[in-house]
Amino acid sequence: MTTAPPPAHVLPPSLADIERLALAAVADLPEPFRGLAGAVALIVEDFAGEEVLRDLGIEDPFQLSGLYDGVPLTEKSVSDPFPRPDTVWLFRRPILDEWIERAEVPLDELVAHVVIHEFAHHFGWSDDEIAQIAPWQD
Repeated sequence: MTTAPPPAHVLPPSLADIERLALAAVADLPEPFRGLAGAVALIVEDFAGEEVLRDLGIEDPFQLSGLYDGVPLTEKSVSDPFPRPDTVWLFRRPILDEWIERAEVPLDELVAHVVIHEFAHHFGWSDDEIAQIAPWQD
C-alpha cells in the first residue's frame, strides 16, 4: 500500500494578490463609476492601524476589512481647500478571515464586495443605500 504524498504547502494570498483582485473589481465597475474610481488611491495592508481602529471605536482589528477615507463626491466643492487624496483601504487579514468563515464564497467575490462597498462611500452612498443595492450574506 502506498501512501499519498503530503499536500503541498500553500501560502495564503499575499497583499499583492488581494490588490490584484481589488483592481480587477474596479476594472469591472460600469462607467461612469469606473472612471470616478480611477481617481481614488487603493491601498492594501494586513490590518488597519491602531489610530484608525481607535478613531472608529473598533477593538478587534479583524472587524474591519475595508475603509473609505476621503470626501464623498456628493460633498466635494471646488471651493474646498486641497484635500488629501481619497483612499480605499483593504485589510488583508480580516478579508482572509472572513473568506475562511464563508467557505462557499470565492475570494475574488469577497474582495469585490469589499471594494464595491468602499467605493460606494466615495460615490456618496450610505451604508443603508449600499445594503439595498448590493445585499450581502449575513
